[in-house]
Amino acid sequence: MPLKRRGPLQLAQREVDEIKKQVDSLEKDAQSQAGSTEEAFRRCQKLQMSAEETLRTLKKLSKADELAPVGNYDQRKQEEERRVQNILERLKTLSLELSPPGPSTEAGNVSKEDSEDSAEEDDDEDSNDNEEEHVENDNNTGSDERRDLKPPSQSDARIYMVLSDFKGEQEGDLSVRKGEVLRIIRKTADGWWLAQNTKGSRGVVPKTFLKIGSSVDDDDDDDDDSKEDDDEKEESEEEEDQDSEELTDDPDKRSASQSNWCTVKKALSEIDATDVLSAMGAIPSGFRPSTLNKLLVEEGHYAASITYRGSHYIQPQLSQSQLSFKDLFLDPDTGKVRPRQVNTSVCFSLWSCRMIPTPGVGVQVLSRHVRLCAFDGTQVLSNIHVVRATYNAKSPKTWSFSPRVTGILPTVLDGDCFLRCNSTSPDLGILFELGVTFIRNSTGERGDLSCGWAFLKLTDDAGNPLPNRTYELPVNGGTPYEKDVAVEASATRGSPSGVFQQMLQARRQPKLIVKLKSANSRTQTQLSVLPDTLLHCLNCIHLLVLHRHLLADALLMDRPTMQNADLICSPILSTFPVLLDQPDLLDALRSAWLDAETNMNRAQKRDLSYLKLEFVKVYMSSVYFLLHSPSLPCYRWADPLSEEQRARVIYTMLEKNQRNNTGQSGGPDVFVDGAHTHLAFDVTELTFDLLRVAW
Repeated sequence: MPLKRRGPLQLAQREVDEIKKQVDSLEKDAQSQAGSTEEAFRRCQKLQMSAEETLRTLKKLSKADELAPVGNYDQRKQEEERRVQNILERLKTLSLELSPPGPSTEAGNVSKEDSEDSAEEDDDEDSNDNEEEHVENDNNTGSDERRDLKPPSQSDARIYMVLSDFKGEQEGDLSVRKGEVLRIIRKTADGWWLAQNTKGSRGVVPKTFLKIGSSVDDDDDDDDDSKEDDDEKEESEEEEDQDSEELTDDPDKRSASQSNWCTVKKALSEIDATDVLSAMGAIPSGFRPSTLNKLLVEEGHYAASITYRGSHYIQPQLSQSQLSFKDLFLDPDTGKVRPRQVNTSVCFSLWSCRMIPTPGVGVQVLSRHVRLCAFDGTQVLSNIHVVRATYNAKSPKTWSFSPRVTGILPTVLDGDCFLRCNSTSPDLGILFELGVTFIRNSTGERGDLSCGWAFLKLTDDAGNPLPNRTYELPVNGGTPYEKDVAVEASATRGSPSGVFQQMLQARRQPKLIVKLKSANSRTQTQLSVLPDTLLHCLNCIHLLVLHRHLLADALLMDRPTMQNADLICSPILSTFPVLLDQPDLLDALRSAWLDAETNMNRAQKRDLSYLKLEFVKVYMSSVYFLLHSPSLPCYRWADPLSEEQRARVIYTMLEKNQRNNTGQSGGPDVFVDGAHTHLAFDVTELTFDLLRVAW
């Protein structure tokens, strides 16, 4: 009888079981001190690599990969991922215990010296309080003598000052506060240094939170400080040289080291910028660099546009076979796009934000906004949409949305949104990140900070959808991956005793007010035509629906065969997704289409074929021309000068187009007008590449 073939998930479970057995064996050997420490450390590193590879494999698995149906597949997969995470945490603790004290290979000598240091420090703690200062001076003298006897390649204990608060998250971490003075006992290559505070507590802290020297060392002059800085620089250079020599023999290690080093440099630059603003009193303690803005910008424009922008999510998705579409079908009875129901489809309104701290002096705020997306606690599951808040100087801690304006409300100010998401995660919700775009008055440096975040889970504990009502969400400080961080330190200072004081304290807490609301039948019908995953403004649904119908005509009706992947001549399909990344152009299209609809009768508004033809005319005579006009500056977020110039060009163009085409939906006159110039022609303006946009 042939052996039964195992599926990918079952194979991954066996790998996790095997890694767990090896970790248990390693922990027993480490406790019994069987074998050398270096051999145990190498085993720990190999197990870490195996566990990380298994975790990556698990995250790539899907239910479609299984050879046979598997019950509770998502739950079993999540359980295995949690097991691997627990194993990685155990291995990290073991790595800290087994790791050598520095880049030097003489681990035995360093361990011996560390034990001597700990013994002397225990003696100091047992000594009399009256003799404490004298004993400390003697120990410092002894430590200076030992430092002179150490080889230059070994890292020695130094006095460091904490740059920012750090709260220990795991066993063995040392929680420290900004300005605290620490004595570094051991420096390790992974960046987690063993430190001791003034109370005698020991633990590991990240070296990026530390700065050499302290403000209490008044006896040290500038020469000593510069000498220590030079010594520190020489040590870091020696460590880098040694690491590079070790990695040149293994190309896999070399590439991993380079990617890790890029991550470390990026984190260092972020911490430095935040520390500078915090030191000058420009930001509260709970502010952080914007997490969602990093996904949109700092990973590179091309990569970010593929992953997190709305221009990507309105494109069609290919099925698993890559021979048909996953979310785009035609109804054979009506010839229209077939509606699709998804797991989550909600409409909501951003109402206001209350008690949001304001940046201090030295910083000019260019934009106050909320970035929002579908989120399950670990990853972003939709595009990231931005809604800008309106601000009144008389009430600086209150943000409001959807102001009353004359004419069309700009998309970037509209807080009425919808979310369609087909994720089956039980923790699915909407993540709201409150942020500011600022510019430093002294240097002109721009940046994006998160003022806090809020999360609205869309189901209750029983898995039922939330009722349509208004929700007051608490705004948390830090990032969405940090817990129990206050936006301002004063917000958590003290605990009120009386009921009245508790009510006052609750009113002082930052809040985001969101209202879930029901959609009418017409809106629900329009939403069912849109892609399975999308988050955007409700006022743009009719434009997205028309684009969806044009997309279905070109891909499902006009192609010779479903296997044909030739370039399609369609300027509107090739350029329309850009509008979701440039909301002022999307508003221009809304305005032009509204003017065209006012000249239609009731029968024409109900005729989908007529609407599609008119929509193409309006698009080509307005937005398509603007996209290739040299007078339109490049779009840049929260740049007042650029926004003003673009608004002037857009509305001048719309007014002229409206005067020249009175009673018509649009015309080609704008392309032959000698008063207008055009950018050099590119064939990509006219071609829709299915293989490039479908994913």
